Amino acid sequence: MSKKKDEEKTNVMRLLDKENLPYTGHSYENVVSGLEVARVIGAEPKFVYKTLVTQGKSRGNYVFMIPVDKELDLRKAAKAAGEKSIEMIPSKKLLPLTGYIHGGCSPLGMKKLFPTFIEKEADNVGKIYFSGGKIGHQVQMNLEDLRKIIEITSADLVE
Repeated sequence: MSKKKDEEKTNVMRLLDKENLPYTGHSYENVVSGLEVARVIGAEPKFVYKTLVTQGKSRGNYVFMIPVDKELDLRKAAKAAGEKSIEMIPSKKLLPLTGYIHGGCSPLGMKKLFPTFIEKEADNVGKIYFSGGKIGHQVQMNLEDLRKIIEITSADLVE
C-alpha cells in the first residue's frame, strides 16, 4: 500500500482494517449538513447516520445513531438508555470527551466506549453510512459487521 493511500485513511478506517472488517470509504469537501453529505455521496438520507453524544440525568454518556433526515427524540433516547432524562452535550465538551469534533464524530474510536444505540430501522437497511471520524469522511458498511466491534442496541429513537 502506498504511503499516500494510507494517509487518506482515518483512524476509524485503520481500526476497521485492523479488525479485517469490510467497508467502503467516501470522502468529500465543503459539506456540512448530513443531508448534503447524503446528496454528495449519492446515498438516500435513510442510509446515512449521524452520531450524537448525550448525557443522562445520572451523568452517564450515551451515543445515538440516527438517520441524517431525522431528529433524536430525547424522551425515547432516555427510555432506551434507562435514564430519567437525556440532553445533548455541548459541542465544546465533545472533543475532550470523545476525541472527535462536532461534524466528525464516529461511533468507532472514541476515547472511551459509551453505550451506543441505533434507530431500529437500521436493522432493515443492511449497509449504513456513518462518520469516518473526520469531517469530509464517511464509512459504509454492514451494520452486523459494525456490531462485531462495538455493542449497538436497536431502539425507537426518532420523532
